[in-house]
Amino acid sequence: MKSKATKIVVKEIRFGPNTDEHDYSFKLKHAYKFLEDGAKLKAFVFFKGRSILYKEKGEILLLRLAQELEEVGKVEQLPKLEGKRMTMFLAPKVKKK
Repeated sequence: MKSKATKIVVKEIRFGPNTDEHDYSFKLKHAYKFLEDGAKLKAFVFFKGRSILYKEKGEILLLRLAQELEEVGKVEQLPKLEGKRMTMFLAPKVKKK
C-alpha cells in the first residue's frame, strides 16, 4: 500500500500586486509546467507596506492566473487574504489514460 502512495509536491509562485506583464507571463509559463508535471500550485500575492491598499489588484491577478491555467489545472481554493498575503491553490487535472 505504501509503495502505491504518491507524494504530493507543492510548488509556489509569488507575485506582487503591481506585477508587470512580462513578469506575469514568465511566471505563468512556470506555473503551467508545474501543473503539467503533476505538482500542486500555491500562487500568492505578497503585499508589502502600503501596497495592502491594492487588495483587488491582487485578487484580479490570481483569478486571471486561474483562468489562463484552466486547461491544465483546477482551482482548489479561491483567493483568500491571510495577513499580508493573498493565497490561492491550484491542483493539476487528472490525465485520462
